[in-house]
Amino acid sequence: MNTFQSLEIDGPHGPVPVRVYEPAGPAGAVLVWAHGGGFRHGDLDMAEAEMVSAELSRRADAVVVSVGYRLAVGGVRYPVPIDDVHAVWTWVTGRDDLPARRALGGASAGAALAVSTVLRVPDNQPDLLLLAYPFAHFPTPTLGHGRTLENIEDMVRNYVGRISDLPADALPGAARLDGLPPVHILLSEFDDLRPSGELLERQLREVGVPVEVFLAPGTTHGHLNRPHDVPDAVDASLGFLAAALRAPRPAPRWLRRAGEPRIEFGADYNPEQWPREVWADDVRAMREAGVTIVSLGIFSWARLEPAERRYDFAWMDEVVDLLHDNGILVDLATPTASPPPWLTTKHPEILPVDRDGRTVWPGARQHWRPTSPVFREHALRLVRVLARRYADHPALAAWHVSNELGCHNVYDYSDDAARAFRVWLRARYTNLETLNAAWGTDFWSQRYGEWEQILPPRHANGPVNPTQQLDFKRFSSDALKDHYLAERRILREITPDVPVTTNFMVAGPINEMNYPDWAAEVDFVANDHYTRPGPQSRDELSFSANLCGNLIAGRPWFLMEHSTSAVNWQPVNVPKLPGELARDSLTHVAHGADGVCFFQWRQSRAGAEKFHSAMLPHAGTTSAIFEAVTDLGARLRSLSFLQSIGRTPSRVAVVIDYESWWAAEQDSHPSDRLRYRDEALDWYTALLDLGVRADVIPVAADLTGYRLVVAPILHLVPAALKQRLEDYVAGGGHLVTTYFSGIVDENDHAWPGGYPGALRDLLGVHVEEFAPLLDGESVTLTNGAIGTLWSERLAVTDPATKVVAGYATGGAAVTRREVGGGSAAYVSSRLGPQGLSLILDDLLALAGVGSELPPDLRGRVELAVRGPVRFLINRTAEPVDLSSLPDAPPSLPARGVVVLGV
Repeated sequence: MNTFQSLEIDGPHGPVPVRVYEPAGPAGAVLVWAHGGGFRHGDLDMAEAEMVSAELSRRADAVVVSVGYRLAVGGVRYPVPIDDVHAVWTWVTGRDDLPARRALGGASAGAALAVSTVLRVPDNQPDLLLLAYPFAHFPTPTLGHGRTLENIEDMVRNYVGRISDLPADALPGAARLDGLPPVHILLSEFDDLRPSGELLERQLREVGVPVEVFLAPGTTHGHLNRPHDVPDAVDASLGFLAAALRAPRPAPRWLRRAGEPRIEFGADYNPEQWPREVWADDVRAMREAGVTIVSLGIFSWARLEPAERRYDFAWMDEVVDLLHDNGILVDLATPTASPPPWLTTKHPEILPVDRDGRTVWPGARQHWRPTSPVFREHALRLVRVLARRYADHPALAAWHVSNELGCHNVYDYSDDAARAFRVWLRARYTNLETLNAAWGTDFWSQRYGEWEQILPPRHANGPVNPTQQLDFKRFSSDALKDHYLAERRILREITPDVPVTTNFMVAGPINEMNYPDWAAEVDFVANDHYTRPGPQSRDELSFSANLCGNLIAGRPWFLMEHSTSAVNWQPVNVPKLPGELARDSLTHVAHGADGVCFFQWRQSRAGAEKFHSAMLPHAGTTSAIFEAVTDLGARLRSLSFLQSIGRTPSRVAVVIDYESWWAAEQDSHPSDRLRYRDEALDWYTALLDLGVRADVIPVAADLTGYRLVVAPILHLVPAALKQRLEDYVAGGGHLVTTYFSGIVDENDHAWPGGYPGALRDLLGVHVEEFAPLLDGESVTLTNGAIGTLWSERLAVTDPATKVVAGYATGGAAVTRREVGGGSAAYVSSRLGPQGLSLILDDLLALAGVGSELPPDLRGRVELAVRGPVRFLINRTAEPVDLSSLPDAPPSLPARGVVVLGV
């Protein structure tokens, strides 16, 4: 334990004893801490004071001042204890030799004293509040764990002298709480006073105070005062408080390692699937191929914890040491993606439940509920043990949280999910009246009178409330993100200098996780991408890589997984053609990736992925794949100088909005054939066909640097986005949007007045009724384009709106309204890349944007620019003559990439 200094601070009722705990090194924060004890018990020697103060000082590098306030005994009552804490706070904040980051906190009754003190000092507030199982309300219901209402009443009467007309700051849940600093609340699971903490959380959220809550599993009230009863929970609770208290420092944005910049190269490595004697061969082959990093331990829970709380790290220690001895970094995974059989056998309640009420049984992977408190308890305990074991290992370059979160368990309809969904909804809507209005529950008599009546959108005998569906999508993405954040909190607490990420799946039709929302929570974006067959397969790869590079502007990102050749999960799994392995990899590098990794290093002999390609295939090191891998490693080494140099922005952007994607493809719509990403990809392909570089950006990105912004099927447009788009056009920007855009607000309510709703005035057009097309139907435009899927009876409502192309049968099909130096264009049918190319020339010319490629290369070559380097990527299966580029080699090989400026 830390040593402490005993002092006495002058207070209005006499000296107040304190103990001051200082960390071993420089302090970054100071905390005034008040123990609990029902206002009449406790002292500076109790664990909740002494142990907690010493641990928070050590873990958070903080000065902790533990307050021995006067207890409500011998005639002492409210407000004397608050006066004592207030006096110590005034003393601390009056010193200029203590850190500038200041916090107030306490446990139980001490938490109430901390909040009451903050209410007294509106001009001298702390930076944050740390509250452990706070008692802030009277009366408060009990949960039946032993504490009675009479017990609580006696505690309040002893403290205040009465139980009626209580002063607002005596039990501060009755006070005005707006304007408080961020609050972190620790709750005990089996605590009769837990409702007070939960109500306090809701009150704070209602008035806009940032609040974070951690529920310590398996604990009773005051568990910090009994550290030996539930050591794991106390450890996790202290970690939660310490992580909040520690002075924030910039998160590492790239791998922890020394040496010159380089593009990292490697794969998932699963040595547990192989005998020990194979490991040395693996590492020798890795060095031959130029591997610099591997992701380790992703599916190793059953090996690392073969039985509850029985750990076996010997094999992983050996592998990590072997890798380090050979100069290979480790991106160490928290192996929580697949719970082991002992856990699902003992706790089948962690298994997900599908929409039809069926349990998702073990046998594959990700068979766990994102909202299961039981699963989280076991997962976080393992994460803590793992982090402590490898925190100081020099091979550890990054943490890889779980694996492809939500790949198989994003939508869980269990009772755990229902409870968590209600909590999420209360935070979003505050009260049922607001929720009923947002959900339009007067339709079909769905109006809710109690929160407990609300369920996830389980199987029903007709279309489920569309806003309920949309909110469940939002909640499900947030629930998985919350699990990621719970693991990240532990990793940052123990290893603050090691970056933390999780592998996204920005690829194809995958949209269940709102990655633009998640991206701010990872230290660097990591992505898994696998191509799907089809005419736009290569363009989709470029589109996804492009978006990854723009999820967080200016941050490095990592291609965590892709395939060397065939995968195992498509109906027909075709191998890659010669050149595709390198082309696919370098396309990601062209769009800013600072690492290129594959799944996996050595191809499995058993299991569902034994026919999935790998860097070291079944055929071994003499195979064509291994030769191609080795060649790629050498090529990446030649591009090492690009590490930390981001992709160079374009003047054209294609906007992606995940919430529009969710809402536009829901049921009970004009057409269930609509596919949001297909339309967006068509625009991207059309721009590539014209030789024009474009950025793929999230809808929240800054638009001001773009001359032309394409926002396809921007279906969900809240008022703030409407204003942003109008401001962009008024500022001289050129906006293009399409059918089924601007239709609904954030609650999935139709904008009144006809379509395209929120964008109607900006575009200068009006649609009374959609005219979707049946399968096989098409419409012809006056410019020769062929439209499918959708059409509209489009009326021009503004003289400034010009008809760019009409339907051959009459009426406008494509329009453009000029607004000062900007414009807003509208396309009312799906035209495909060829049809879009017919209108893009004029739109690009109006925006002052042209191709950077010679005419003979446009459409055949994709140009990507990264700092001083230009990547020329062959979009065809034939060689391309590059003689029109003076600084280029004579030709670009089929499926090849030429890098200029190296």
